[in-house]
Amino acid sequence: MGDDQHRQQQQQQELPAPTTYDRFLKRHQNTNEKQSRLALNPEGESGRRGFHPGHFFRINFRSTSRASTLCNILWPFVPAALAVRYTMEERHILIFTLAYIAMVPCANLIGFAGQELAQKLPRVIGMLTEITLGSVVEIVLFIVLLSKDYFSVIKAAILGSILATMLLCLGFCFFVGGVGRTEQTFGGTISENGHGLLFLAGVSLAVPTVFGQGIFEANLSNVELDDRTLQISRIISVLLIIAYAAYLFFTVTTHHGLYDAQFAYDEHRDADKHEDAQKAKLTMTECIISLLIAIPLVAIIAITLVLQIEHVIEVSNVSDAFMGLILVPLVEKFAEHLTAIDEAFDNQMNLALSHVLGATIQTTLFNAPLTVVVAWGLGKQMDLNFDIFNLVMLILSILTVGRFLQDGKSNYLEGLLLVLLYIAVAVSAWYYPNPTEGH
Repeated sequence: MGDDQHRQQQQQQELPAPTTYDRFLKRHQNTNEKQSRLALNPEGESGRRGFHPGHFFRINFRSTSRASTLCNILWPFVPAALAVRYTMEERHILIFTLAYIAMVPCANLIGFAGQELAQKLPRVIGMLTEITLGSVVEIVLFIVLLSKDYFSVIKAAILGSILATMLLCLGFCFFVGGVGRTEQTFGGTISENGHGLLFLAGVSLAVPTVFGQGIFEANLSNVELDDRTLQISRIISVLLIIAYAAYLFFTVTTHHGLYDAQFAYDEHRDADKHEDAQKAKLTMTECIISLLIAIPLVAIIAITLVLQIEHVIEVSNVSDAFMGLILVPLVEKFAEHLTAIDEAFDNQMNLALSHVLGATIQTTLFNAPLTVVVAWGLGKQMDLNFDIFNLVMLILSILTVGRFLQDGKSNYLEGLLLVLLYIAVAVSAWYYPNPTEGH
């Protein structure tokens, strides 16, 4: 009898995630799970009010996982980076290295505070809020780079951010989640819609480049061609932002139940949900204070980091492509990656995929177009005309990830292959030559 019960429980755990909320409710026969899309989530409440310094520092240092706790050990690098910046201004590589490391705990604090805040909100709105806060580092870096006219680094960082999330982060999610398990399953709502949006966005981003590279017979000067490419980029950026707004409306309103069902299902199969429920949590006030501390620090560290990029490229073997495609995206998406990998480890693959695909969608449909629109308002010539190498890597990566998501299952081998593909892209970026002066 005991073996039969164990077999039934194992079969229930291996069932694929439901595609509708009603199907989830029927499976668990618990109508109390149903909640309004605007109702606060009681499971995220801390049981306290206001601000308590002792709890505040202890909970923030503990963070969400052991990896996040290790990141908090790097906090001394924050004052060290700022001190070296103002006292040893000629030590560019040292300043860049310290600032790069200092960005890790700052980004981790934003990610943790966003996660704590998201737990207090309805599932779908909380997830979108967490993804948006996780993109703060990226938006700040893009704006700071834009202020210095580092257009080539921004373009490489846009595609690099997408590649780092789709290949490296998703690869680690599949690998960490798959070790010790035959396979993991996830629902089609998140994977299919997410990949469809990504492919559409990837094709849209390719249009200005194809236009700029494809016109050879027209009697256009380089100035006229660049101007037309710029106008196309601006129009496409506005269209992508509209598409992102439609995606938010689709997720939060008309198809809210589909996503809510996936997240609720993951909460029930969370490997350590009982331990998480017993952990102390931040209050709403403490979440806001954490964000008010972390976001200005990220801005200051980002400025310090960006000011050293030109000098680092000049005095080292680091290329523009490697700086933008690999180094900048790794630090800007660090918090998102840790959160997604931790969820995959706990067998919450729908949540992990939401972080991976959601963050990638936000970069593609909002952050990148927003940079072009802001540059437009500032009178800067920022367009979406990417290097062919970077663009081809993007399209091929989207197709590869789509193939792995197609069956709704993942394992450690697929994760390892994605990580190896990212390493191959990184090696190519290292050897990619810098553009000649004037190009």
